[in-house]
Amino acid sequence: MMALPTEAMAEAETVTLTLESEDGATDELEVPTELLDMLAEGEETAPEVVGDIAMFGFAQRIHSATHHGEGEPDERLAETEERTLDLFEERFGRTFAELTGHSH
Repeated sequence: MMALPTEAMAEAETVTLTLESEDGATDELEVPTELLDMLAEGEETAPEVVGDIAMFGFAQRIHSATHHGEGEPDERLAETEERTLDLFEERFGRTFAELTGHSH
């Protein structure tokens, strides 16, 4: 992996993505276009790449909280993990365990 000099990083092109919820709340995220290009599979758009990464992040976080935290997870946490992993599988067509090689 080659690191870009600091000056080149400052000049690197970025794309700003806007996230919006059903209730109208918004947030903006600025991401280097080169990074999105590196992570895209085929003709994926910037929002699709960011959406995939967000879903992976959510699945990893809930999995960790459910299976690697102290004590037994409560029912609400277990149900949230189940729903998240169902949505993960809907998005990717494979389970979290299949794509990460990590299961319980």
